[in-house]
Amino acid sequence: MIPIRDINPTNRFAIITFTLIVLNIAVFVYELTLGKMGAEAFFASFALIPKRLFSPDTVMGGTIPVTATLVTSMFLHGGLLHISGNMLYLWIFGNNVEDDTGRARFLVFYVLCGLIATYAHAFMNRSSLTPMIGASGAVSGVLGAYLLLYPRARVVTLVLFGFYIRTIEVPAMIVLGFWFVLQFLNALLSGGSGEGVAWYAHIAGFVAGMLLIGLFKRKDVLFGRGRGVRDP
Repeated sequence: MIPIRDINPTNRFAIITFTLIVLNIAVFVYELTLGKMGAEAFFASFALIPKRLFSPDTVMGGTIPVTATLVTSMFLHGGLLHISGNMLYLWIFGNNVEDDTGRARFLVFYVLCGLIATYAHAFMNRSSLTPMIGASGAVSGVLGAYLLLYPRARVVTLVLFGFYIRTIEVPAMIVLGFWFVLQFLNALLSGGSGEGVAWYAHIAGFVAGMLLIGLFKRKDVLFGRGRGVRDP
């Protein structure tokens, strides 16, 4: 199932969500101009390398403090599919969460979820020299928040099954619940970072979003709403 959009209007334009998407795309376009060697050097400096974080004496100096890479790594991506998937999910689900938290608090929420997710991945792979990049952890936090806020909201989803292709409307709890179970199963089967995917970051970000949204949402916002649900 690939979500395309949700049937869940917002009260105002999600400027922070839009800005985050633009920043991620801008950084990715810059990466493309560097060439292979330049991109590797760029990642070595601004991606999170777990061993550098937990073993400060490791001879792998970067251009910025290693703790800063917990944030900078969130704006780096390794390919078109990587950034496309992250930005699609952020665009679909981020606008409503931003609407319910307010712009400033949404930005803090997004970064905090990303920090928790990134640190979780690094902690579970403390000896790894493989750079971690991507907004997946922060976006996962947004998904966790959306699940609690709008479990019954309808999500237009693309279903692919062999030659069978169609779009259907599915409750957010099904789309996001399926997504989370998939991350959990992949983490178990791969040991947490199989095939270059930081599964633990996805899981930690999602859980962080669910736990933190209660602190960041506006007081008048209720959990469990189903905006977009059509009456039979």
